[in-house]
Amino acid sequence: MNLPGAATAVLPGQRRGHRDDPARRRLPPPGSWLRALRRRRWAVAAALAAIAGLALLVRSWRIDFFGFNSDEVVYAGQAASLAGNPGYTDLFPVFRAHPMLFQALLSPLFRAGEAGMSGRWVVAVVGVLTVLAVYPLGARLYGRRVGLLAALLLAVMPYHVIVTRQILLDGPMVLLSTLTFYCLVRYVQEQREVWYLATAGMLGLTMLAKETSVVLAGSVYAFLALTPAVRRPVRATLLALPALVVVFAAHPVSQALAGRSDSGRNYLVWQLFRRPNHPMSFYLENVPITIGVLLLVAAAGGLWWARRHSSWRETLLLSWIAVPVVFFQLWPVKGFQYLLPVAVPVVLLGARALVLLPVPARLPWPGRGASARAVPARAGRLIRLAAVALVASTLAASSWDAVSHQGRTTFLAGSGGVPGGREVGRWLTEHTPEGSVILTLGPSMSNIVRFYSQRQSYGLSVSPNPLHRNPSYVPLNNPDGWLRNNNLHYVVWDAFSARRSPFFADRLMTLVRRYHGRVVHTEYVGAPGASGRVTPVPVVVVYEVRP
Repeated sequence: MNLPGAATAVLPGQRRGHRDDPARRRLPPPGSWLRALRRRRWAVAAALAAIAGLALLVRSWRIDFFGFNSDEVVYAGQAASLAGNPGYTDLFPVFRAHPMLFQALLSPLFRAGEAGMSGRWVVAVVGVLTVLAVYPLGARLYGRRVGLLAALLLAVMPYHVIVTRQILLDGPMVLLSTLTFYCLVRYVQEQREVWYLATAGMLGLTMLAKETSVVLAGSVYAFLALTPAVRRPVRATLLALPALVVVFAAHPVSQALAGRSDSGRNYLVWQLFRRPNHPMSFYLENVPITIGVLLLVAAAGGLWWARRHSSWRETLLLSWIAVPVVFFQLWPVKGFQYLLPVAVPVVLLGARALVLLPVPARLPWPGRGASARAVPARAGRLIRLAAVALVASTLAASSWDAVSHQGRTTFLAGSGGVPGGREVGRWLTEHTPEGSVILTLGPSMSNIVRFYSQRQSYGLSVSPNPLHRNPSYVPLNNPDGWLRNNNLHYVVWDAFSARRSPFFADRLMTLVRRYHGRVVHTEYVGAPGASGRVTPVPVVVVYEVRP
């Protein structure tokens, strides 16, 4: 398929047709096409600037309304410890589960004081850069119109917007995976080995951002296996694999030089044997609606109505989607943000479908005895424009709702900040003596309390079995004894952990009652009641306890 403006690849066994041969085209006089080229470049630059502005707006609107969630405080605390910030070095270890490429980039921002919202701003900018990177990728595959439309759809996609408002590794990882995708497309189109090696190097950097992106190597392999027309040079492969390994080796080598190789092994064992944290239906229930149902319908429809024009492009896009979806669906551990790499190929397929949306050549005309009339070309363009506006506006409305909500009493890991966590941590800093130790319901709130209060905290639900807990978490084998000996001074209950672990929530409240707990601070969020009126609902409660 050749869309207007699309760069076409000549694969082995194919021949250029008369229409695709630039040497046989009748070109206008040099002055006219140079002016047209300049006009197009200015128009594309203006459109990209507007799309980037929109992307930045939805990613930065009220970005500091909620404090960090558990994953954010881990990465921010890790970056602060890496920078030698004295407030975090004793509370957050430098070496944890993931590589430290992004944390190292953040660390100069967190050298002193509280690790604040600057990290979120960095991720938001990375999200905007990903939106901009989609344009040259789409233009390479299908032309400028598809590239611009794909960038617009990603700019307002709730899934990408939500994740790139948080200090998570997935936003930077998707930027690097998009650049990996671009290098692979350049290799297929130009058949130059330098792009083959660049693909391997960029994939190594993507894995350094987050090691789970190794599944994209499976996408590359699946594409090459399903597209025998693409040349797979043996010499370049022998160079590409070591290039990938050498780039990613920075992670285990840094651990070995720091004498923390055991940390990597412990995390690997924990990931392999940890229990499932969500049902198998988790992704189906949470991800499609945030990607956009209409966008998914358009992408699937485009594969159908343009099936006669399918090429290696669709094979590559579907491989980039299918391998991560299958892997993370079968992997017992589920995470809201894990499927973010599929967002880029989905918007490319969706933009292609909307540009190629079939419009009937003739439509029945109302009126007595009237027959079908031809549809004007302008009407067809308006129909396609209306479809684009419908899909983009529904995505934008969902994103705006996600970033403008006032509060909630439920929380899904990876979907945003935690209401009340930052405020409770800062309250503990101001109203409790240094050296106070806090008991929380779960490790997530324990991380948040430790980050914002710079007080030591422990999670009641942390398993004593090393195979069933994060190696960074310290279990309390006898919390009753700790309370009896006055080694724990405050207890923090939160609604989010209580919903996930009702057994430990009951046990925590039993300890509170047994050790004369009294409420000293409560954080509320407004929740609509049955009558529609907003009422305050407690989400985090601090108890002072004594033997």
